[in-house]
Amino acid sequence: MTLTHPIRADEHFYEPRLGHGLPHDPFNAIVGPRPIGWISSMDAQGRLNLAPYSFFNAFNYTPPIVGFASIGAKDTLHNVRETGEFAWNLATRPLAEQMNASCAMVPPEVNEFELAGLTPVASRVIAVPRVAESPVSFECKVTQIIQLQGADGTQVPTWLTLGEVVAVHIAKALLKDGIYDTAAGQPILRGGGPADYFEIGPEKLFRMHRPR
Repeated sequence: MTLTHPIRADEHFYEPRLGHGLPHDPFNAIVGPRPIGWISSMDAQGRLNLAPYSFFNAFNYTPPIVGFASIGAKDTLHNVRETGEFAWNLATRPLAEQMNASCAMVPPEVNEFELAGLTPVASRVIAVPRVAESPVSFECKVTQIIQLQGADGTQVPTWLTLGEVVAVHIAKALLKDGIYDTAAGQPILRGGGPADYFEIGPEKLFRMHRPR
């Protein structure tokens, strides 16, 4: 079967390597909204770091594995390389301003917990502390750090950190009859552009069961 490539007047087409031709790159807005990787880490000297990453997700059930991508070799990447640990903290609507404050470009010696007015609390399995105010946290041990590359094999300055979730903290108020209530957690999600975020509510819930 031979397929044609019609030129459609109702479609904007572009090849990223040649530019998108729009006022703002639509990629982030299309792949979204995305969960936020609010990552706490610590260097070998015990200095704390807290930073949000807009490229974050879960990748496996057993063992549970999450990952975040650092565009540029930032402090978090340095820390997870040194210690092999990090914690993920749920960014919620009530914590949105503090989450935003923690993304300030500051030197490594600046503690973003203090900068954002947040409280570090000890983890149970790893040495890296969690955000006490966050209702959900994952304690993670690094499994892989991968530098990304393009289709031509050229490496790009972005590193994907994958970590196994070795401990989970959930506020009991978010467990309804033992089932985690996603909407009750009030997660905020990253959209496109320099400032777009989304929140979800129970009115947006719908269910579909997989075909048998």
